[in-house]
Amino acid sequence: MKQMFLKTVDLKKSYKIGRHFEPALLGVDMEVEQGEFVSIVGPSGCGKSTLLHLLGGLHRPTSGKIFFDGLELTALSDAHLTKLRRKSIGFVFQRFNILPTLTARGNVEIALKIRGENTTDGVDEVLDSVGLGGKKHHRPSELSMGEQQRVAIARAIISNTKLLLADEPTGNLDSRNSEQVLDIFHHLNKEHGQTILMITHNREAAETAGRILRMKDGKIVE
Repeated sequence: MKQMFLKTVDLKKSYKIGRHFEPALLGVDMEVEQGEFVSIVGPSGCGKSTLLHLLGGLHRPTSGKIFFDGLELTALSDAHLTKLRRKSIGFVFQRFNILPTLTARGNVEIALKIRGENTTDGVDEVLDSVGLGGKKHHRPSELSMGEQQRVAIARAIISNTKLLLADEPTGNLDSRNSEQVLDIFHHLNKEHGQTILMITHNREAAETAGRILRMKDGKIVE
């Protein structure tokens, strides 16, 4: 039986806008087993990205709890949370967020340095796994949009990341490049047991996951 390693309990988040607080999450309860590939779908403004940022420890909830890999994230200090995020959680965003002055290899190597690892072992292998072995010395300006996103994926999964969080990873890509990115996710999940949570507006992309969670008005409704 797969280990339950990600769970939220009555998770709420509000943002202060002027003198008022605007609710983004209104009590989210969810569970994800180790090795699952889960898509989160819903209309713009329903709280999908807010949920992903909380699960990744990028922001703290207003109330509620998050449990990850046996730890209560919401009880950790900022320093401990930052260390855990660097070691165990990988992020892939719609805009790639790779450094324009570094090569594909350099962008992956710097992720290792940020995580405190004094090695470059595995960098070439992970670039090969996303189909960029022949372009590891290219800078982002020399790569297509799809190739830039694959650099971001390689950076996210280096060091055996336990959880991969993807926020609209195909949002800036054409259908061919979107399919390639989704194929990589599918391979990571099926062949390597990578746990993946992916936000997407694309129904076809969502259906590549093993399970779909639907959000509406700050809650999971299905």
